[in-house]
Amino acid sequence: MNNHVTVLEIDANALEHNLNYFKQKLEPSTKILAVVKAFGYGSDGVQVAQFLQDKVDYFAVAYTHEGIALREAKVKTPILVLHPQIQNLQTIVEYRLEPNLYNFKIFNAFLKLADEAPLMNYPIHIKFNTGLNRLGFWHNDLSIIISKLKETNHVKVQSLFSHLAASEDLEEKEFTINQLNNFAYIAKQFYKHLDYEPLLHILNTSGVVNYAKAQFDMVRIGIGLYGFGNDEKETAQLKNTHNLKSIISQIHLIEPGETVGYNRAFVAKKHSKTATIPVGHADGLSRKLGNKKGYVFINNQKAKIIGNVCMDMIMVDVTKIDCNEGDEVIVFNSQEMLKHIAEVSETIVYETLTAISQRVKKVLKR
Repeated sequence: MNNHVTVLEIDANALEHNLNYFKQKLEPSTKILAVVKAFGYGSDGVQVAQFLQDKVDYFAVAYTHEGIALREAKVKTPILVLHPQIQNLQTIVEYRLEPNLYNFKIFNAFLKLADEAPLMNYPIHIKFNTGLNRLGFWHNDLSIIISKLKETNHVKVQSLFSHLAASEDLEEKEFTINQLNNFAYIAKQFYKHLDYEPLLHILNTSGVVNYAKAQFDMVRIGIGLYGFGNDEKETAQLKNTHNLKSIISQIHLIEPGETVGYNRAFVAKKHSKTATIPVGHADGLSRKLGNKKGYVFINNQKAKIIGNVCMDMIMVDVTKIDCNEGDEVIVFNSQEMLKHIAEVSETIVYETLTAISQRVKKVLKR
């Protein structure tokens, strides 16, 4: 049982608000796939999926074990596994997960499994590379894929999809439109040669914001669900979902000339008061936040982190703050704080969120 006093509260109302914000940008018939990979972007993928399962059409996870966790939590919504591996294909079938088949090695392996089982019309997804050059078939693989699909009724293509490379960058509009056109061409060829029409999806969060006319049959909402729109104007319409809280473990009175923390990084120039908080770089806080570059809030007042961030603790300056051991500490609870942490840490909000350690207790607050 996790008894860590540092807790990440996941705001269910904010999740629903963000989902509804993107829904209003879509046609009524457009399906929504909620991305809950990486522990729900550092929160708790299971709790997020349990809350959203009657509000979305699909979930996506990166790896098989993430999908298993959802199934074991009684989540019945279809689950797309974005990056399955051959050694997990049998397990994928056992848990009724839906694999993304992105090259001929895994495509042929799954068709063989489906034929030998035998399965009947098992849902698969096929990804095409239209410019990201990460995972996916090329458009000139179409004829072989279609030929193999026509030879079996053991699988059925549930969706065709691709991934935009720079949908948040309007200076890359020409590149993105080429990706959209390439995907539309691939889909047209599929529709010509199959006697059914798989779902089509290519838009991610920023794709919905900037290219909503290309929503096809479904869109994938990831970072937007958790309060960030890759655009300041859009982010302002969203609500923060991640609230990291802790407590003061101990308060110290520091004499002038005394030092605080590893490598004696902080030297007191005057009588000071410090608070030690049980959260550190093992919980996801970058060491770059030390030495007064990062801060927390205690009793609605900003307390700067002093010295180096430790593995399990930080020390903050509370000289001017009326506080006691056991008082609540807000590590972050707003988009502004998260963006500041990411900026100081020289990274992006995605990494700041997903860096939150699994030893931090996660609680969904309704």
